Amino acid sequence: MTKVEPQKGAWLIVTLLFFFMLINFVDKAVIGLAGVPIMKELELTPKEFGLVNSSFFFLFSISAVITGFIVNRIQARWALLIMALIWALAQFPMVGTVGLGTLIASRVVLGAGEGPAYPVALHATYKWFPNELRTLPTAVIAQGAAIGVVIAVPLLDWVIEKFSWHAAFGVLGVVGLVWVVAWHFLGKEGSIVVTVARDSGQAIERVPYRRLLLNGTVLSGFAAGFGAYWGLSLLVGWFTPYLIKGLGYSQKEASWITVLPWATGPFVVIFAGWFSQHLLARGVGTRLARGVFGGAAVALGGVCLILMRYMPGDALKIAMIVAGIAIPSVIYVVGHAIVSEITPVPQRGAMLAINNAVATSAGLIGPYVMGSVVQAAGLSPADGYGRGFFICGLVALAGGLIGMFFLRPESEIAHFALPPAPRQVPVPGE
Repeated sequence: MTKVEPQKGAWLIVTLLFFFMLINFVDKAVIGLAGVPIMKELELTPKEFGLVNSSFFFLFSISAVITGFIVNRIQARWALLIMALIWALAQFPMVGTVGLGTLIASRVVLGAGEGPAYPVALHATYKWFPNELRTLPTAVIAQGAAIGVVIAVPLLDWVIEKFSWHAAFGVLGVVGLVWVVAWHFLGKEGSIVVTVARDSGQAIERVPYRRLLLNGTVLSGFAAGFGAYWGLSLLVGWFTPYLIKGLGYSQKEASWITVLPWATGPFVVIFAGWFSQHLLARGVGTRLARGVFGGAAVALGGVCLILMRYMPGDALKIAMIVAGIAIPSVIYVVGHAIVSEITPVPQRGAMLAINNAVATSAGLIGPYVMGSVVQAAGLSPADGYGRGFFICGLVALAGGLIGMFFLRPESEIAHFALPPAPRQVPVPGE
């Protein structure tokens, strides 16, 4: 039996893309960390701040889909370089005096640049690893986000308190430029091309996008990813304000507590990635090792967020939020691995991007819903936040259950190996 190995230099690329996602999520998370100072300086209502958070996702999904089709035709390393440059430049307008319009415009541009980041990073990575070895590097890259926030939050909080929230954005702009330089000199394109195969061993070179997008596995993956990302979007924009306004913690105390869900995520996801890959190595099918496993994680997270509202004491409420957002992040690893498993290589960049775009569209809705619910609560913001996380839990539970029952990648590969049924043309007179 031939030993399956990654291409030489693969883990250097994974390391660079780990830092790529680290910067990506710190750029997102800074808005929540600085949320209370921003709302105070610009005199924003909760609904307006919710709009600021949602504006980040205005072009996020559209950009992801467009770029996904582009990277089917160009080298992914150039797309990654351009995206990181956009992130860096989008931070610098925040250094000076800004109003609500500038704040929203900056977030829209940043979102447009960051929308394709994760799927394009995975598309680039999968050119270095065969299918059997993709789950672990996917998990490592995914957790660049969480580890980045863990490292950066205390540092950015110090910058915010010592200087201002404006300075924190400037620091992130400089860090982004440093990564651009490193990637320019070290980033390369992989050459592993393993596509979907028929039982006969013959490669499936292309599947109509209608069949790729409108099958049960992909649609249920959309639902599970959407349910998970609703919670992540609240973590990015609303968790720190909740700790300060809802539970009464100081800015410094809240910044340290904000680290908890991000610190938990790497352990959950990297273990999940290893466990899923271990199951595959033992001969367990991807229906269980990826589909049921990922869907169950999202559903369990939803249950935690539903229960959060009824927990006595701050510690249990925070624990339920941490669990409810960290556990569903398993789907970001296994969900994309499923898409790569069933999609021919020439179409993989677009399909990964579409999958990510649908999931992250939850960020366009979730933060605004939270802001609206909190504002409607009036003098009882804690109750408003509780309702917002409860709604999030219902969405995650529904998406996770759909994923558990309908994520069936092996069945889809079998269907794609068959030609589409001929169209029946009615015969006149029958």
